[in-house]
Amino acid sequence: MDDDVRKILEAFPKSAHPMGILSSLTSALTAFNPSSVNVDSEEEMYNAIVKILGKFPVLVAWTMRKKSGLPLNYGSKSLGYVENVMKMMFEEPNEEYIVNPIIKDALDKLLILHADHEQNCSTSTVRIAGSSHAGLFASLSAGISALWGPLHGGANQAVLEMLEAIKADGGDTKKYMAKAKDKNDPFRLMGFGHRVYKNFDPRATIIKKAADEVLKDLGVEDPILEIARGLEQEALNDPYFVDRKLYPNVDFYSGIIYRAMGIPVEMFTVMFALGRLPGWIAQWKEMRLNKEPIGRPRQIYTGENLRPFQSIEKR
Repeated sequence: MDDDVRKILEAFPKSAHPMGILSSLTSALTAFNPSSVNVDSEEEMYNAIVKILGKFPVLVAWTMRKKSGLPLNYGSKSLGYVENVMKMMFEEPNEEYIVNPIIKDALDKLLILHADHEQNCSTSTVRIAGSSHAGLFASLSAGISALWGPLHGGANQAVLEMLEAIKADGGDTKKYMAKAKDKNDPFRLMGFGHRVYKNFDPRATIIKKAADEVLKDLGVEDPILEIARGLEQEALNDPYFVDRKLYPNVDFYSGIIYRAMGIPVEMFTVMFALGRLPGWIAQWKEMRLNKEPIGRPRQIYTGENLRPFQSIEKR
């Protein structure tokens, strides 16, 4: 990683949101690799892909360490991809970092399950940006910005913010499950149900098991995680939620795992971006190899037809 990237990172105030930092740093990589990728050359595309796959975990780790006030570090050639991510994020100064195999396995599963998921908002954004022949780094930066929204990648952060709010109000899960069932109550249960999956999110089945293993291994005593467990059990056994198939989804369980690992809430969406990266790249590459035309969504005008002109003094 070019040392000038450190200088860009250091220029951000500590109050900056990690997703804003990550998007900016990803876009900035274009400045350090100024020659455009020849989208007609598979070799050049491959080299750009390898480069971003190697650099992106460093940007993710540095973003977290910037927020945590820890010195920036690098990975080790002796470690695998996920182990390096963990080392770069969590290694303390002057201490050897020991990889916990259960946490490593859970993070590995999370990254795999988040890799690709049809034409969601961020993936569509990457393809639209890339369709203009924008470079890979610029297209990925656009995707990161789209993922930032709370209706998309920010959903796992919204889950933890909801749990914090429940805790601040006394931690009564039954009270909040009743509020969720009340159509006249503005409260919405975050991390339950899915826009695509009308039954149990198949990814959540895998991640639920990983979350249970992580919590058992770490033995974390955290009132927020206890509230999450309470909501989970209520939803899995309450006929209202079962009949409507409002089961905990992957955002619910991923938030629990990240919390238990000690990852700050504002970094949750950054971790989502790390997992989604290979999917974005695959979509961008497919589009270029297929020589798809520039994206140009059409819209139908439904406003007024011919109207008489009004001079400005009569408007």
